[in-house]
Amino acid sequence: MRQIDLIFETSTELIRGVAGVDEAGRGPLAGEVFAAAVILDPDRPIEGLNDSKRLTAKQRDALYQQIQEQAVSYCIAIATVEEIDRLNILHASMLAMRRALEGLSVSPTRALIDGNRLPPGLTCEAEAWIGGDSRHPAIAAASILAKVARDRSLLELDKRYPQYGFARHKGYPTKAHLQALEEHGPCELHRRSFAPVQKVIARRSKQI
Repeated sequence: MRQIDLIFETSTELIRGVAGVDEAGRGPLAGEVFAAAVILDPDRPIEGLNDSKRLTAKQRDALYQQIQEQAVSYCIAIATVEEIDRLNILHASMLAMRRALEGLSVSPTRALIDGNRLPPGLTCEAEAWIGGDSRHPAIAAASILAKVARDRSLLELDKRYPQYGFARHKGYPTKAHLQALEEHGPCELHRRSFAPVQKVIARRSKQI
């Protein structure tokens, strides 16, 4: 896992000015969707980069700090719960990724977007990379920033709404989360356009 040359496509590694972009939080029932854009410095390579889902929380936290210290530029952006419910999660994710790119302090020469779609309205050349977070170090770095930032936001949300257990499941539809939803109903940061939340709202409205 630590050998970058075995993970990434070496012909595209660390090209100067290329931004990697990824998102985190499409599947959860609560919280914003996060995205990050990262331009890595070819002169300061970061060992251990990988798809954030393949790393431990401790590894992600260490890399999160290192990426911020060593990247040429990075930006973490969100789309709000209101935007998710109004636009749908796909379009909200695209919006968050575009905001992350637009927030870079250095204009990228090209953007590599994780997935099979490109956000509309980009101002630079862009490519969609399926499985990009395990194919290119800049996308992997973006996946780590987005994942860690989102997880930390759910820890803060847990302090406000401890009854839902956000610190444990990070908003995903686990059995414990669904049970808490049934018992307490949704909070202000639950995504009301998502079917499990809609069903709880419908059932509770019938009981009134």
